[in-house]
Amino acid sequence: MQATTLALVGATGGAGTTRTAVELAALGARDGRDVAVIDAAFTTQGLSEYVAGRIGTDLTALLTDEPDEPLSTATYPIRTDRDGEATDAGSTRPGRADAVPARAPFERVARAKTAEAARKLERRIDEATTAYDAVVVDAAPVGSNEAVAAATVADRVEAVTPATAHGRDALQRLRGRVADVGGSVDGTIAVARAGEADAECEDGVSADTRLPAVSSGVDEAPEAATATGAYVQELAGAYERAFDASLGIEFEEPGLVERLRS
Repeated sequence: MQATTLALVGATGGAGTTRTAVELAALGARDGRDVAVIDAAFTTQGLSEYVAGRIGTDLTALLTDEPDEPLSTATYPIRTDRDGEATDAGSTRPGRADAVPARAPFERVARAKTAEAARKLERRIDEATTAYDAVVVDAAPVGSNEAVAAATVADRVEAVTPATAHGRDALQRLRGRVADVGGSVDGTIAVARAGEADAECEDGVSADTRLPAVSSGVDEAPEAATATGAYVQELAGAYERAFDASLGIEFEEPGLVERLRS
């Protein structure tokens, strides 16, 4: 097995990158695939909030104190329920949705952000491709060693940006940063936020995928585990584009996914 790796890189902080990564993993698992999300946003550590159960060894430990341990040591199921309880991702879906989160004190995070640790991160991403059908790397705007590693080692890079004029401007800056490190942005996912004015969204970024607004609460995710509405339909188009895959999930409006591809 040699999985496709997708780096989701936030064009700005709070763009919805981590949530989108978790939703893509849940959607793939729903379709019977094994998908891992690897945290390359060590400062925010947002991926840890979606993990089912307690986190012991985390990704930063593998990059610093425990380099000989397998990736599975820091791998945890992503919660599949939407009511705040931790349940095993494999118990309700035909595939697996796993997270490799960062959950560490400042001192270890600092050591995990070095250039040497970034090279180890690249090897850990490669290790994940032997155990999963797809690998999503959750990365912050390219300004740290771990984000650069994600943007340069992945098979495909997609920018995640707010569906606003601010997001449009941030996307242009991100394209330049990724180009500076020898990579390229292959696609864009614009995320609408609840409460944003329609006019602001209409003037926003032109994207390959525009995700409608959903509840931003961690306890409300993942939407893609069971829902079939507009958000998941758009997400399915992004999954199929990013991983060159065809999902077998039925939606409320037959033929909509095909129209999204066109």
